[in-house]
Amino acid sequence: MPWFGPGHQDCQDHGERCRPLALFIAGDPSLAWRPSVALVGSRSPTPGGRALAARFAGCFVEAGLAVTSGLAAGIDAAAHQATLDAGGCTVAVIGTGPDRAYPDSHARLQARIATEGAVLSEYLPGTPARPGHFPARNRLVAGLALATVVVEAAQRSGALITARLAAEAGREVCALPGSVLNPRAAGCHRLIREGAALVERPEEVLELLAPALRQQLPGLQSRLATPTEQAPPVLLPARWADDPDYQCLWRALDHNPSSMDSLITRCGLTAPQVSSMLLAMELAGIVVCVHGRYCRTP
Repeated sequence: MPWFGPGHQDCQDHGERCRPLALFIAGDPSLAWRPSVALVGSRSPTPGGRALAARFAGCFVEAGLAVTSGLAAGIDAAAHQATLDAGGCTVAVIGTGPDRAYPDSHARLQARIATEGAVLSEYLPGTPARPGHFPARNRLVAGLALATVVVEAAQRSGALITARLAAEAGREVCALPGSVLNPRAAGCHRLIREGAALVERPEEVLELLAPALRQQLPGLQSRLATPTEQAPPVLLPARWADDPDYQCLWRALDHNPSSMDSLITRCGLTAPQVSSMLLAMELAGIVVCVHGRYCRTP
């Protein structure tokens, strides 16, 4: 369909540089003009990064926003999947023809998005993935969304291109801070130094967007009318509540990844004990391993 069509004059201005000559859309075309937030980041995120992308996506769905991303591996896919699982609308902007999936492993997810959301491409059917397509894809992701949120990004991540293009188009740019030990947080820290909004909770993104959306999204109004609170803390399961070793290990863990040696020293337990307990906590979903270090699930 042409980018300019009947009724589109009243849609939000996506910026002259962003506009392609035409879009091929599989799914609901109206979603391309629905207020949305872009969630982008690393193609190889930490488990905590995936969890945060899912949490932010779920909150945006609850507020009535669509979630836009680029259907890349990692944060993009996590954002799309979480949005669909929450019953929301997601827009995937791809760097291939609308009938091609990249990577191939995302064919099923892309088909689901085409059924329940929208898949957008400016490339003719049959067009394969080429390196130059993805920066161009990023400009559409940035232009379609009211804000771009970078969850995790290394220093040379493509997500930083999306963030720069969003800033140039006058959009809000937000970045989640991370551990200084996590190389996938370095790009986010750079964005924050350059002026991106530091956000730790999805409600903070909604507050930034409130002036533009108060009259458009009743879900956002009700969310903003309620004092925002931190997400409920992850608790130690009841089966371990009376076990002093598990209690000690749980107190030693926080949201900054710790090495096995550090946890052993803090708890005074043996390596086999701590290793076994951490595995049980991972299986229970309350601990994640990040590059061989352990922290509580975000």
